Amino acid sequence: MGYDRLPPFQHAELTPKNNNKKLLFISVVAFFTIIIVSAVCAGLVVRLREGGGGATPIHRKPTQAISRTCGKTRFRKLCVNTLLQFPGSLTAGEQDLVHVSFNVTLQRFNKALYTTTSISYIQMDPRVRSAYDDCLELLEDSVDALSRSLSSVVPKGKGGSTQDVMTWLSAALTNQDTCTEGFDGLSGAVKDQVAAKLADLSKLVSNCLSIFTASGGDDLVGVPTQNRRLLASGETIDEQHFPKWLRREERALLDTPVSAIRPDIVVSKDGNGTVKTIAEAIKKAPEYSTRRIIIYVKAGRYEESNLKVGRKKINMMFVGDGKSKTIITGGKSIFDNITTFHTAAFAATGTGFIARDITFENWAGPAKHQAVALRIGADHAVVYRCNIIGYQDTLYVHSNRQFYRECDIYGTVDFIFGNAAVVFQNCSIYARKPMPFQKNTITAQNRKDPNQNTGISIHACRILPTPDLAAANGSFQTYLGRPWKLYSRAVFMLSYMSDHIHPRGWLEWNATFPVDTLYYGEYMNYGPGGAIGQRVRWPGYRVITSDIEAAKFTVAQFIYGSSWLPSTGITFLAGLEV
Repeated sequence: MGYDRLPPFQHAELTPKNNNKKLLFISVVAFFTIIIVSAVCAGLVVRLREGGGGATPIHRKPTQAISRTCGKTRFRKLCVNTLLQFPGSLTAGEQDLVHVSFNVTLQRFNKALYTTTSISYIQMDPRVRSAYDDCLELLEDSVDALSRSLSSVVPKGKGGSTQDVMTWLSAALTNQDTCTEGFDGLSGAVKDQVAAKLADLSKLVSNCLSIFTASGGDDLVGVPTQNRRLLASGETIDEQHFPKWLRREERALLDTPVSAIRPDIVVSKDGNGTVKTIAEAIKKAPEYSTRRIIIYVKAGRYEESNLKVGRKKINMMFVGDGKSKTIITGGKSIFDNITTFHTAAFAATGTGFIARDITFENWAGPAKHQAVALRIGADHAVVYRCNIIGYQDTLYVHSNRQFYRECDIYGTVDFIFGNAAVVFQNCSIYARKPMPFQKNTITAQNRKDPNQNTGISIHACRILPTPDLAAANGSFQTYLGRPWKLYSRAVFMLSYMSDHIHPRGWLEWNATFPVDTLYYGEYMNYGPGGAIGQRVRWPGYRVITSDIEAAKFTVAQFIYGSSWLPSTGITFLAGLEV
């Protein structure tokens, strides 16, 4: 995504290739997931059938409960058809149909994962293989997110809160969007087969979101107010910073000096550690750890291929010697015939990921277009006192809940982009000098569905030019953002803006892209670039004047950070106060 899209790459015909080990592994995982989901829902199916004289024959005419449930969705016909296919749905009440919709959607995703894996043996050129691999990874992540969502809404489910379910469903929808985008500009048998296997998945998740959020009552669609834990006036700082789900000794890790930390794994290029590479450290870390796993990365420049903290590597924390000393770097770009998703120098999807005192860099340069330094799709992710350096598409805040504090972020085009629910606080965000005829855009938020609880909130930050851009004397325009998708959402609050920000503030994606469904807001920003007199007059743009409205995009309310951030020990502003 972004400006100056390159012409589509040409792709070779497909030839056979043996990849049976990966096919077997994922097939087994999908098979057992289906068994588990079926077991979870067995009680529900039995209960739905009670009083119905055994198995109820499926009719085309929906019941009133189905009609009312599907009337809340964006894709009503699909909703009706899928619910009618579930055994016992004709005797189900509206609450039961919430569970049914989640179950049907998860079953469809499991089938899609299984059948998509079945073509992995085919020989593909690098660009197609990159998009295909993206889809497999994203499907696995979605199955996991939907499984957790289902466990939270089945009767007496204990898997998570309302906010959790909203987040996981939003992430599953984003995953499918990313998978589809990976095939943009391509053609051929693989694209066609994947498209067929993934048909309607996004719509099914959208319907789950609609059904689940229908009882909300927020005046800002997609920012649910129910079940939020707001800070009571009598809470102390310690009570804000120490929640229930991590042990006390883990809570102060982010501000503990490196010399006082006892890491589980030490990475040192000179051999004076546990391992010499970050990849070895990630491999050595246990899966599904119930405690924090600390990886200390000593000073040095680490350039390794495909660094990724995967979904199973949870509760991992990376600590460096300082953002000027520990540097994780890479130079991949879309010129390497891979997707933007694949270009990241470092990526993390494991829940509870934390990074501190590290630089993440992509050195590909502006001429290489999309080149990601850091991609995060981990829920409850924290990035603290880090540099994130690139040009176009520097930081990919892909999905789930994320928090950045005291970071320096550098880029040109769309350099903070994605569809997470993310708050940046006390960060310095630097626009760099782009290529000739380019415009800088700080954000490109891609919220696709009005019920997704996602968006970019930039709170109490500094919006600045790098010296080379400042020296260009206004030759390059810099905007706060542009809408990547229909319901794009971004806000800037209580932040300093230098004079490099264009007076209009925001930029259209293109001449025909609608600007009435987006939500772009500014609240009490200051500095020469913060003047709002000449801002765009779009229906979706607003100067926020209400503290109540602005508070919806704070840590406490937007990413529900008062319930999970304190355990990390990181300092944060829960509300609007600076």
